[in-house]
Amino acid sequence: MTDDLPNRLREVLDGRWASLRQSARDKLDDRFVTVPGETGPQARERISRLVRQIPAEVGVATGFPAEFGGAGDPGGSMVATEMLAQVDLSLMVKAGVQWGLFGGAVFSLGTRRHHEAWLPRIISGDVLGCFAMTETGHGSDVQRLRTTAVYDPGTESFDLHTPYEAARKDYIGNAARDGRMAVVFAQLIVGERRHGVHAFLVPIRDDAGAPAPGVTIGDAGAKAGLLGVDNGRISFDHVRVPRDMLLDRYGQVAPDGTYTSSIDNDTRRFFTMLGTLVRGRVSVGGSASAAAKSALTIAVRYGETRRQFTAPDSDQEIVLNDYLAHRRKLLTAVARSYAYTFAQEFLVRDLSDALAGGGEVEDRRQRELESRAAGLKAMQTQNATRTIQMCREACGGAGYLAENRLPGLKADTDVFTTFEGDNTVLLQLVGKGLLTGYRDAFGSLDGWGKAAFAAEQVREMVLERTAARTLITRLVDAVPKRGDASVGLTERGWHLSMFEDREKHLLEGAVRRLRRGAETKRDRPFDIFNDVQDHVLEAAQAHVHRIVLEAFTAGVEEATDPETKALLNKVCDLYALSTIEADKGWFLEHERLTPARAKAVTGAVNDLLTELRPRMAALVDGFGIPDAWLHAAILREEGDRQSSMM
Repeated sequence: MTDDLPNRLREVLDGRWASLRQSARDKLDDRFVTVPGETGPQARERISRLVRQIPAEVGVATGFPAEFGGAGDPGGSMVATEMLAQVDLSLMVKAGVQWGLFGGAVFSLGTRRHHEAWLPRIISGDVLGCFAMTETGHGSDVQRLRTTAVYDPGTESFDLHTPYEAARKDYIGNAARDGRMAVVFAQLIVGERRHGVHAFLVPIRDDAGAPAPGVTIGDAGAKAGLLGVDNGRISFDHVRVPRDMLLDRYGQVAPDGTYTSSIDNDTRRFFTMLGTLVRGRVSVGGSASAAAKSALTIAVRYGETRRQFTAPDSDQEIVLNDYLAHRRKLLTAVARSYAYTFAQEFLVRDLSDALAGGGEVEDRRQRELESRAAGLKAMQTQNATRTIQMCREACGGAGYLAENRLPGLKADTDVFTTFEGDNTVLLQLVGKGLLTGYRDAFGSLDGWGKAAFAAEQVREMVLERTAARTLITRLVDAVPKRGDASVGLTERGWHLSMFEDREKHLLEGAVRRLRRGAETKRDRPFDIFNDVQDHVLEAAQAHVHRIVLEAFTAGVEEATDPETKALLNKVCDLYALSTIEADKGWFLEHERLTPARAKAVTGAVNDLLTELRPRMAALVDGFGIPDAWLHAAILREEGDRQSSMM
């Protein structure tokens, strides 16, 4: 392969929004990169200043309609957020709060009058705002928030109130210092009737920065990371909010207090409202993967130059990346990063296409996108946490120094596993979605174990393929369904069928356990589901593994350069086989692998690690992260040391 391999890999990985990614690389210069060793106040001041200086070409506001200063490209805004994550995660979160959460809520939940009055100033950064959903006592269970908004027809306003401390809005980005407005989520009460959680646009500070009357604002205090983000706490003491500040796309209150909505069911309306905000979850998942790529690039490049110990027949110390144990850590993580890159690309494409034109998304399609976004966010943030820690260890003591970026990446991404949805809750959401699909196909809970089960029906009704359906089906159908020793270990159809079979089996098992629970605990619905929660979560993870492998397979197919495509196929082999190896116990226990074939899988992984060794540096260079963004002294020092030895 030629020396331009990293560029060819980058062209494939950059995907549909390649030009926007390149604009970010060109426009986000040294002044935007993270600064190690800052105090909290220093970081906040720097990020507050820089967030207003982000060039328009970077695209953080492209998701808004062109008439207000955007470009009508929601996918572009998600990609822009991901690119900011490689520069400075505090800057990414600050921008995400402003244009993704705060501005996104005004756009998605408001109507024309809100758009005209506020979007231009939000897009320009003239009005900085907050997304005030989470409460001290309620995070994931948003439907039971305790802040209240009681309508008074006499004044045509809402009385916004925090009834006790647990109802205080907490951990709110932009609140402690910069926010002037907030989208506040509260229980709407009209007369004696509760209508569930709705969103209100509320001033929280005056032009001079003083809290608005009735609003109490506090600082959330020192955090493990994201020092540049001013997280705060907000309480309301009977604050009057004008009727027209209700973001009323999905629920309207007339002057006399008459409530109307195009969605009659309160629960369905609530989830429809939250569904419009799925872009934030997608952005967090993509940003976590972006941070993992930065860590891997630092660790792999360091491993190309750092030497440790000599071979028995040589006085030359061995480069770290030549050790199999080191490659097992780094290269398998690189393969996962490639896999998640393609999965993220297809999710952003599908979500962007669904949102194009600003129209309503069909219910089934929205549920599928929400589930995929939840699952990928959970798995990508979990992977980032583990990968960055592994990269820290792979760089030894140097990896513990702030100047080498890894401690900052670790601290800044740690909250991502609970930010925009706790990962366990999100995977449970995915699992419940799979069970709902099963139920829709085969009947109610009581009938789950009695319906005639057909594998082909489940494939169509439950295991819906999310990328390149025709290609995936052809590859799966080309191998025996159970797989045997005659099928090559690098046969993509075998990989796909193994992932699909694991998901289907786990789902069937969860259904059987639910049915048994329903027979013995009919009057205890919580226990019925709680007793199989472990099984449901495992099925959800298997589901995400499958859609990621399908996306990787589809992404490789889109590569046009033969050499690049061949290399990507090898990386995909490594992702698939290392995932099977990691869950070898399950595949052996359920007789999907024989002991001999399980050993062969490990041998094949080791062979791939050896085969890909010469391409390790090119693979991380293919992520396309500018040297200035990496901002790691460890790379400069090793480069200088190597130059001095020549």
